[in-house]
Amino acid sequence: MDTDSVRLFVLAAEKLNISAAGRALGMAPAVASARLAKLENTLGADLLHRSTRKVVLSLEGAEFLPYAREILAQEAAGRAALGQGSSDPTGTLRFTAPSTFAQLYIAPQLPEFLRLYPGISLDLRLSDSRFDLIEGSFDLALRNAALEDTSLKGRKLAEDTRILCAAPQYLEEYGQPQSPADLVAHQLIAFQDQSPRRLISAEGAQGLFDPGQSAGRLILDDGLSQKLATIAGGGISINSLWSVHRELADGTLVRILPEYRIDDQSVLWLVYPKSNVLSAKVRVFMDFLLDRIGRDPAWLKPA
Repeated sequence: MDTDSVRLFVLAAEKLNISAAGRALGMAPAVASARLAKLENTLGADLLHRSTRKVVLSLEGAEFLPYAREILAQEAAGRAALGQGSSDPTGTLRFTAPSTFAQLYIAPQLPEFLRLYPGISLDLRLSDSRFDLIEGSFDLALRNAALEDTSLKGRKLAEDTRILCAAPQYLEEYGQPQSPADLVAHQLIAFQDQSPRRLISAEGAQGLFDPGQSAGRLILDDGLSQKLATIAGGGISINSLWSVHRELADGTLVRILPEYRIDDQSVLWLVYPKSNVLSAKVRVFMDFLLDRIGRDPAWLKPA
């Protein structure tokens, strides 16, 4: 398979413009159209739907796109192994991460990264909803959970300690829980699909954070909204320490049942599809995040 044609397809799929993709590769529009048509003939599928007004990625094209990017990554890795190609990382890196963490810790670092690596462009999708790495053609993702998907590989960015907390005004009205059993009488803030979380003390005592069995619950499928509702006195919620450490330090929030830990084995992972070659652009971005965030996490520093 002609990798130049594959590269042309990837650019055309990203730009949704065959002529612009061809110009980026030094091809005349007619040549670019002919190269794409030849690739489609080789594959036996229409990768792009063309009209006089626009270009649209076909269903087959969307399915082939992640494999096309993989072909190019494999080629680049092979050339690098032979000492060929540019020594500076280049290309567009597609990255997805939970929105709240990214806003607090990743976004402020991005200008420095782009200054260090001017050949890399970043395409970020920030959401508390998970995107499928392979179907979404992502190079890298930040996941704050146990790494259970066997199709993924990852590097640990940092611990993701989670705690129970509430606002002082809520505790004045409802009282301070003294044990996990007391939580059933409280207002709990949770995600829609949140399962009961096991609480374990240093002495081995156990209990549950179970929104389904509480006196009342507030369902919010966004981590930042949960935090804001907790600050406003809406109830008790589970929050990552990285999200609330400043509020705990200034007294805006109070830790609940501090002698208990939440047994969910949550870790901040940088993950990528196992089948992917770890390209230079992904490697340097991972190393950058590990150095700027994971080496000395801000939420673990003394207030």
